[in-house]
Amino acid sequence: MSILDPGVPAVLLRIDPNPFHHGTLGAVRSLGRAGAEVHVIAESAASPVPKSRYLHRTHRPPPPDADPAAVTEVLHRVAATIGRPAVLVPLDDAGAIAVSRAHQDLAGPYLLPGRPGALAERVADKARLAEVCRTLGIPHPRTVQPDSPARAAAAAERLGLPVVAKWSRPWLVPAEAGLRSTLLLRSPAEAAALHRRSAEAGSPLLLQAYLAPGPRRDWFFHGYADRNGTVRGGGSGCKDRAWPPGAGLTSVGRWAPNPRLHETARELVRVLGYRGVLDLDFRHDPGTDAYHLLDFNPRPGAQFRLFADGRGVDVVRALHLDLTGRPLPDPEPLPGRSYVVENYAPLTALAAPLRSAPYELAWWARDDPGPGRAMARLWPRHAALRALRRLTDRRRRAGTDTPHDPHEKASSR
Repeated sequence: MSILDPGVPAVLLRIDPNPFHHGTLGAVRSLGRAGAEVHVIAESAASPVPKSRYLHRTHRPPPPDADPAAVTEVLHRVAATIGRPAVLVPLDDAGAIAVSRAHQDLAGPYLLPGRPGALAERVADKARLAEVCRTLGIPHPRTVQPDSPARAAAAAERLGLPVVAKWSRPWLVPAEAGLRSTLLLRSPAEAAALHRRSAEAGSPLLLQAYLAPGPRRDWFFHGYADRNGTVRGGGSGCKDRAWPPGAGLTSVGRWAPNPRLHETARELVRVLGYRGVLDLDFRHDPGTDAYHLLDFNPRPGAQFRLFADGRGVDVVRALHLDLTGRPLPDPEPLPGRSYVVENYAPLTALAAPLRSAPYELAWWARDDPGPGRAMARLWPRHAALRALRRLTDRRRRAGTDTPHDPHEKASSR
């Protein structure tokens, strides 16, 4: 028997063109296995995701630079094709913000969590998140927004080098600009040079005090805030390995109870009135024993399947259950469960079956082998092309003062 309402389809929206977004496959499998008809709006030509037996249909996405009106138009077109209300699940910040802005217009053809229209953008904007943390007294790295290259250089020195540089609204950065959402800068000159590219990035440059990574320092919390504001369907986890190391996406994560992160999530939901799926990133400062909130993503994180509990509930299933009026079962946590992304941690993936703790692989699944096989075939070429592009970018930047760091944060979208 399906735990979800089989009469209500699910539509997954991803605007970012990354063909190897394992979170998309995780959502397809989670909802499809539970009985929902799953549609995906995303670029699929070079992706392993369409090979999943649990995917009903793919739809052409809006372009990466689409404005919210264009995103809404695509969503209405897909809704007309489906012909009945569906649960809508944005899988990147651009999609979550576009859906939030068009909430009233989309509330007929789609089932959506209720929340203030600008809230998704407020928490995803890194400058506004810093303000939220200051207001609520939540630990957050010291952050400044310089208004000129000279002041960026001075701020970098004042914060202490190295310093973290972030674009306030990373979803606006054009792919062709060659800019990363996060960089580690090692000199005032790099900060000044990066500030000069603010117009290209489409949002202000932020400089942030650097908190060094280390064992058990990188944490995350995934949850679903239901219609009553109760946080359900997730948990807290520790990032055991990242790609790139120290500053990238979670390649190996482990479910590790952390009541302090739960309390921070509950407080944010209560004060902001947030509803829906949330993904919070933290870094622990051992000197002060504080967990600094780095990011608030108003959608599922790519590794959300780590928190599939003993009853099979994760954050996207919790969303579907709640929006279709079905009860959410009591949680049955599985501390110690791990999640491994094979293309970023192949040796750990090979060793996972030898361990006694429960685990899930991002791509390979016994009941759905197609995506894993496609990933093994497509990934080497994709990785080689990315390496070639980076080499070309570095050669192009040679002789300029544009900063580049080999440990810049990779996209987890």
